[in-house]
Amino acid sequence: MITLYKSLVRPKLKYCIQVGNPYLKQDIVLLEIVQRRATKLITGLKHKSYEECFLILQLTTLETRRKRGDLIKAFKILKEV
Repeated sequence: MITLYKSLVRPKLKYCIQVGNPYLKQDIVLLEIVQRRATKLITGLKHKSYEECFLILQLTTLETRRKRGDLIKAFKILKEV
């Protein structure tokens, strides 16, 4: 299930973050809900908290990925890459 999540769900969420870069709290919450539901489908994680799931699966949250993407984009702009 984790392979399916990483190959099907995660790329769509990553694309949404980079293209739309949601700044409204309600938009960010909706994207996080999608990710939470996907992680709950993995066997043994149904009763774990959101943060515990990510520690177990060694994944980063969408917020962390969004900040990382912003830093990479700023670096590229400054270095004119």
